[in-house]
Amino acid sequence: MARSVVILGTQWGDEGKGKIVDLLAHDADAVVRFQGGHNAGHTLVVDGRKTVLHLIPSGILTDRARCLVGNGVVVAPDALLGEIAGLESAGIEVKGRLGLSSACPVILACHEALDRAREKARGKKAIGTTGRGIGPVYEDKASRHGIRLADLADPARLADKLGGVLDYHNFLLRHYYEAEPLDVARVADDAARQGEALKPMLCDVTDELHTLRRQGRALLFEGAQGALLDIDHGTYPFVTSSNTTVGGVMTGAGVGPGDIDYVLGITKAYTTRVGSGPFPTELDDENGRRMAERGVEFGATTGRPRRCGWLDAVALRRMVRINGVTGLCLTKLDVLDGFASVKVCVDYEGVDAFPLGAEEWARARPVYETIPGWEGDTRGITDAADLPSGARAYLDRIETLVEAPIHMLSTGPEREANVIFQHPYG
Repeated sequence: MARSVVILGTQWGDEGKGKIVDLLAHDADAVVRFQGGHNAGHTLVVDGRKTVLHLIPSGILTDRARCLVGNGVVVAPDALLGEIAGLESAGIEVKGRLGLSSACPVILACHEALDRAREKARGKKAIGTTGRGIGPVYEDKASRHGIRLADLADPARLADKLGGVLDYHNFLLRHYYEAEPLDVARVADDAARQGEALKPMLCDVTDELHTLRRQGRALLFEGAQGALLDIDHGTYPFVTSSNTTVGGVMTGAGVGPGDIDYVLGITKAYTTRVGSGPFPTELDDENGRRMAERGVEFGATTGRPRRCGWLDAVALRRMVRINGVTGLCLTKLDVLDGFASVKVCVDYEGVDAFPLGAEEWARARPVYETIPGWEGDTRGITDAADLPSGARAYLDRIETLVEAPIHMLSTGPEREANVIFQHPYG
């Protein structure tokens, strides 16, 4: 029986991870975020009520799981405190169940200002960031002058470190990007206030995870974004600033490879992408518009419309291999209900090997295999026997092409709308 399960997106994000984390969290003693920041959003629908989470693990909507934020996550204190307040106003206990790694890097107002200034300066070459300061704060972390939550909670240490960081960013804003600098005193006051509010929730996440593991408890690791946005293995430079692949679990939470028993890869039955960057199977036609409309394809965090296209089995197979995916969960199959035929990308033309950067990705032209569509509605199905034969054939073909079994099928946003062929926790 698996005790530690990792949930990862295997496309460009927005695959429906939040709903699956919420579902499996009922079997978990702890749910852990290990990378990313509040640039990601998980949308959950429980008892007809919609909740969007950004930093707090999706297990918070259960009454059991301890929710932990690992050192690989970058934290915007104001956003986190706002999210806590929103949940608690809805009657959900958060502060007593939430643990934050003291080593989490802190996103300050200067990081957000720098992020927006850079995107503006790039013009037509903009990466398509959310402007939330994610990239600049990871840069500070790598440059070894970043502010951590532990610093925020220690007024003397904060005062010693903050001035240099703000001077550096203000210099860039004023002299390179010709943007307005930040008020140092105001940023310092905000940081000190936020540190005081978050201090009771700080803990040693890594130690807690290893203690739970030794006790035989069930752990659930929750990824943000998708594997194709990984800074090392994605469509660079149109990627996020962290490792969204399985290696990020180890560095961002402090566990070893042997502590992971099962990797569940989440993928849509088609493909979507938010923001800029290459997308070989993108559709700018009626089929793409139909997917966007039926799939309600708008970003949970930014509200930006998602680009839509046919399933890319070449990219998905690559992500299955990189992440050691044990089983897949396919989401939004119902969006393809009623199509006379559906297509799957089975190869690329124009490149000699799998693309490793945006330039190679831009040359990749999809080679499609056409599969007959199916009649009938797959939305809300909970029994595999009720799947139309054409839909079942589509699933079988995906398994063959990507070299991984489909263990779960999400058939709607509601928690109970699933077909489970094999449960990750056994």
